[in-house]
Amino acid sequence: MAADTGGGQVVGEYNTAEPLVMHIDLNSCFASIEQQSRPRLRGRPVVIVNRATEHTGIVTASYEAKARGVTALMKLREARKLVPDVVAIESDPAKYRYVYRKLLAIMEDYSAHVTMKSIDEGVIDFKQATEMIQRRGLVEIGHEIKQRLRDEVGVAMRCNVGIAPNRFLAKTAASLHKPDGLDVITHHNIREVLADLVLTDLTGIASRNQARLNAVGIDTPLDFLAADEEVLRRIVFKSVDGTKWHRRLRGWEVDDVASQVGRVGRQYVLERFDLSRDDILRRLHHLCESVGWRMRKQGLAARGVYVYARAESGYWHASRMASLPFFSNEAIYALARELFRGAPERVREIGMHCYELCDDVETQLGLFAEELAHERAVVGATDEINTRFGERTIVSADTIDTGMYISQKIPFGSTRYL
Repeated sequence: MAADTGGGQVVGEYNTAEPLVMHIDLNSCFASIEQQSRPRLRGRPVVIVNRATEHTGIVTASYEAKARGVTALMKLREARKLVPDVVAIESDPAKYRYVYRKLLAIMEDYSAHVTMKSIDEGVIDFKQATEMIQRRGLVEIGHEIKQRLRDEVGVAMRCNVGIAPNRFLAKTAASLHKPDGLDVITHHNIREVLADLVLTDLTGIASRNQARLNAVGIDTPLDFLAADEEVLRRIVFKSVDGTKWHRRLRGWEVDDVASQVGRVGRQYVLERFDLSRDDILRRLHHLCESVGWRMRKQGLAARGVYVYARAESGYWHASRMASLPFFSNEAIYALARELFRGAPERVREIGMHCYELCDDVETQLGLFAEELAHERAVVGATDEINTRFGERTIVSADTIDTGMYISQKIPFGSTRYL
């Protein structure tokens, strides 16, 4: 027997509450920002890359480029074959951070409960909004946000707006009519919406989960919606995730959970494949400095370092756990450099990440209190200067010139460092 939630609605049935969640998705965000800042690019096929070489992957493409077959992650040389007149622009993170902050400021005018899911996507929970705001209606507010984006950022900026009773369906609604759409999903039209989609259109259902669903005869989103909760929990997902999917599809909120940082890392495709070992190590040192900076901004330390390389001989990796947490750039690099001794020759790509993250180690100085306190003071002073004047104002002498090769990447899937 289904349980009553206390509000007269029954768990397992559709959520019939007024839809008060809005998902906002900037359309072709980085390409649109470049077209806004450079009017002569408007109407032209534009792609954003992290480095202007023919072998680099495309971060995002304008709608003009997408219409001619260009997709994200495609190599630039492949895009040029499809669209000879494509314009490749190197990413400009400072510009994108500016637009991110403008969008966040607009969203926060409507509710105290705003969550940025990435640099170009955000969620407004209007259950936390004032009664006056709620009375206006989310459709009206959605159109107002679209207009404010054009007025306060620029005429080339467009966004999709999705409105629903939970985050999952709001994101689904925001993907229905790109670009510049506004859609609402409620218990009244959920079946109609899902009938026009395929399983992999649903956020969280990629090929692996699709195969799991197909194995029990669930071939469409409507099949998924009709599936028994016990089948999803015990047979398909074999965990509480099955129950979450059963509720999620019916409009119940299961995704309003702050995710914890599991690891912090960076990778770099070498600008040349004939670099000396010392040159490669200097670039690895640069990555370690960047990761240390990001980790400390979150108030975190780490217990483990993982290093990898891609070479002609294949993929190589190594990792090590330390007996005590560490937090400084030099401690990270010392571990990474030692691990990298085992890396193969003819390296094409390097990367590293810190894992087993924990709260800062201020209370864990132990027997090494004096030494660690000195290290903390030096690191803290350096971070304070870099925070004020820019991330790489103070760096080690070893990496002073590597910034010309390793530029700051766009934080596309995260807002932790903005």
